[in-house]
Amino acid sequence: MQICIFEDENYTNLEPLVYSRPVYELLCGIDSLKDKIIRHYPKAKVSLHCRPYLEETVRRNNPTCLVNKIEDTECLFINGRIIAPQNISELLPLSGSEDKVFVNEDTVVAAYLSGTNLKYKSAHLKDLFSVNDFNNLPIKILDIKCVNYLWDIIFYNGTQIALDFDHLKMTNRENFINQAEHNIHLINKEKIFIGRNVIIKPGVVIDASNGSVIIDDDVFVYPNSFIEGPCFIGASSKVKAGATIYGNTSIGKVCKIGGEVEGSVFMDYSNKQHSGFIGLSYLGSWVNLGAGTNNSDLKNNYSKIKIKLSNKEVDSNQRFLGLLIGDHSKSAINTMFNTGSVIGFSCNIFSPGFPDKYVPSFTWGGDSSSTVYDVNKAIETARIVINRRKVEFDSIDEKLFKSIFELTQSNREKRGY
Repeated sequence: MQICIFEDENYTNLEPLVYSRPVYELLCGIDSLKDKIIRHYPKAKVSLHCRPYLEETVRRNNPTCLVNKIEDTECLFINGRIIAPQNISELLPLSGSEDKVFVNEDTVVAAYLSGTNLKYKSAHLKDLFSVNDFNNLPIKILDIKCVNYLWDIIFYNGTQIALDFDHLKMTNRENFINQAEHNIHLINKEKIFIGRNVIIKPGVVIDASNGSVIIDDDVFVYPNSFIEGPCFIGASSKVKAGATIYGNTSIGKVCKIGGEVEGSVFMDYSNKQHSGFIGLSYLGSWVNLGAGTNNSDLKNNYSKIKIKLSNKEVDSNQRFLGLLIGDHSKSAINTMFNTGSVIGFSCNIFSPGFPDKYVPSFTWGGDSSSTVYDVNKAIETARIVINRRKVEFDSIDEKLFKSIFELTQSNREKRGY
């Protein structure tokens, strides 16, 4: 039986990070939501469902998967927003089942389809999934966590790192902790995993008292840094001298992190090299924060934080929440982001004082005097940035930039530019 990981109509709640990726590519713990599902179905053929403008990107990045295509006569559809529990393959086994839909509140978590039901869905696979797609099927309630907003990942992240650490131990991957512990201080070593070719300089403290710490292959940790668990640092990343990384933090591959970070997620290839505080935030890929960039994660009156998305305002029901920033966005030195700020895809933020709390994609500035960041100039900058990391910026990336620019034009027009 094939599995298909799908996007549903609620993907918009995860903007701005999902402009450039399907929801299931979001980092949570040590890997993506997609990989958390796939690892439980090692023998299944995998199909990935996504919005049409993302199809080429998804196909390039997942060469072993089908994209927007079903080839089997039976399929288990799984919502890409779920945080797969350790027993998902028992809750949703691949072995035969009658056609049915699994829901949690108003969300379709999964569905078994075959025969005419599968043929119909296969013919409409490029559409976003909704509850109405399964009106004719028996319904079963299934209590599985779903990511409804980006801050859900921020607050689930520590727990996911702990579960991912347990999974890592089960794979029998070699732990090189004994080769790395000279002139450094390790607290609760049983909860620390260090990958191959990791270099940790003297004076570093890694404290796993409150949760697991996973440092992937080829990471370089400069002297006198402090890393608190639960924490994940992705392959080939660098932790700069004197950095303080508090718990519930995930850092993707090839990132550079300095200053103070707490309870945040950095996706691959993002930089916060210098002093400044980033807390309870979610940052996309290829983000660069200038020296002294800070975000607030608590309002002075301690009230709950409201978040402005492209089409609505949402009460997060959280007192602590920082910055949500899309791929390829950058901040100037000494930028100050207000509590619950949302910065779109490919923005350049350099306004005096606090930038606006909601900044649409392709914005040049960040305040009331902002203008449109020309998409062709944005592409040329991205090409330079990406090529410097020995990664190719190809025609698929260029097309993606232009698609996102068109998709977000109305958001900029509402702001008067």
